[in-house]
Amino acid sequence: MADFLKRLVPKRFQKKGVVIPVVRLHGPIMSGGSRFRPALNLASIAGQLEKAFSMKDSPAVALSINSPGGSPVQSRMIYDRIRALAEEKNKRVIVFVEDVAASGGYMIAIAGDEIIADATSIVGSIGVVSGGFGFPELLKKIGVERRVYTSGENKVILDPFQPEKESDIEYLKTLQAEIHEIFIDMVKARRGTQLADDPALFSGLFWTGRKGLELGLVDRLGGMREEIKTRYGKDARLELVGAPKGLFGRRAPGIGAFAAPDEIAVQAVAGLAETLEEKALWRRYGL
Repeated sequence: MADFLKRLVPKRFQKKGVVIPVVRLHGPIMSGGSRFRPALNLASIAGQLEKAFSMKDSPAVALSINSPGGSPVQSRMIYDRIRALAEEKNKRVIVFVEDVAASGGYMIAIAGDEIIADATSIVGSIGVVSGGFGFPELLKKIGVERRVYTSGENKVILDPFQPEKESDIEYLKTLQAEIHEIFIDMVKARRGTQLADDPALFSGLFWTGRKGLELGLVDRLGGMREEIKTRYGKDARLELVGAPKGLFGRRAPGIGAFAAPDEIAVQAVAGLAETLEEKALWRRYGL
């Protein structure tokens, strides 16, 4: 509708300059999410990506990334959607790293045709990590007995309420190694000969944007506004593509106006757990 109305305005009254749509990909990457804390995943960002790439007169789409990572599945799905839209709409993708594009955040970043980072941003962490908690001793102290009945010997693998088993850990490591290999292949395919011959590159370490430039993880150092105006002229404008809004103007997803008290309580507890998980992800990078 906006594009249609714009065409009705005489050209002499239209704003000059190239318009570059901007999509913000910010936060930990995980499926689901809650009303209190929406997650960064394909479902939450697909509409914004589609809208940005559908702006016909824009030669490129700018992605602002600030993510410590998270789900490798969601990261790869977002990456695939960006590349598919870029090829379908014939758009150049320029990625700008803010505080951090690490792990899954960097996996999304390599969907860009170019990656531009601030000198003090964090990039890399090309690896796979799994974490959790174990509670077997706690159950003993509070007098709780864990009872599990299965029809498969591996149905309770990595159960946090039972002592760790070496066989479980080894199996988890094989899965991690396979995902890590896929991640490495993606980086090599997208960054090619730009990558430095450094054994630490795929070790899971992370670096500043300045060091990332030396390693070939990013293409240039800089900021979005300056880069866009240098490339497309002083009249070039950035247009943020926001999340779709509901009937009453609320950004989706949000707490419904008529949500039941018990639903709000459940969502509040879920939101607290997600907040703790999110803080742990950011703190890995000193943020």
